[in-house]
Amino acid sequence: MTDRRAQLAANLAEVEERIASACASAGRERDEVTLIVVTKTYPASDVRILHELGVRHVAENRDQDAAPKAAACEDLSLTWHFVGQLQTNKVRSVVGYADVVQSVDRVKLVTALSAAAVRRGRELGCLLQVALDAESGERGGRGGVAPDAIGELAAAVEDAPGLRLDGLMTVAPLAGPYAGRQRAAFDRLMEFSSRLRGDHPAANMVSAGMSGDLEDAVAAGATHVRVGTAVLGDRPRLG
Repeated sequence: MTDRRAQLAANLAEVEERIASACASAGRERDEVTLIVVTKTYPASDVRILHELGVRHVAENRDQDAAPKAAACEDLSLTWHFVGQLQTNKVRSVVGYADVVQSVDRVKLVTALSAAAVRRGRELGCLLQVALDAESGERGGRGGVAPDAIGELAAAVEDAPGLRLDGLMTVAPLAGPYAGRQRAAFDRLMEFSSRLRGDHPAANMVSAGMSGDLEDAVAAGATHVRVGTAVLGDRPRLG
């Protein structure tokens, strides 16, 4: 455990330096960017070490892994983000531990999240996942709503009891005009964020960038970056 703590501390320090350097290059303050550590496939013991090292935001993408892990860490002061594609039959469980769902991409999911949040007496933060590889009326290859449907989906979240519209999220697309062009993709997301804030001023969160492209996200203006392997190491194979 001591070796693991040292490893995580060293990795976290390196990521922090990358974020700080990217902020400096972009003329931004370090506290303008929040690090979310994506702990998927890693045990609750790692989450505890990360908390000891000062991490306060963690993310998961599979409810079957996240729910028991969050329960094992419920004594810690953490903000849990759900970042995976979410099926409506998992909503009730996810709302039990998640503080923010970053993958809201359809009205049916909004309705289910609202009902579950009201049932639990909670307010759940929501980010609209924008698919930069999706045509009108479609969903992206990695989930997400087509850009021309952002307004309609935002209005649905804004009107839904128990939900709070926090902003936008994207995953750099693997296909389409932005494939391999992370900076351009994140700049485009910032344009959508600016428009969204025109109608919903409080929805100012922009979640973009991961281990390999966090600098591009910070340069574009992201408020949150989601980093997994750069902190935790290469993920174990699921089998």
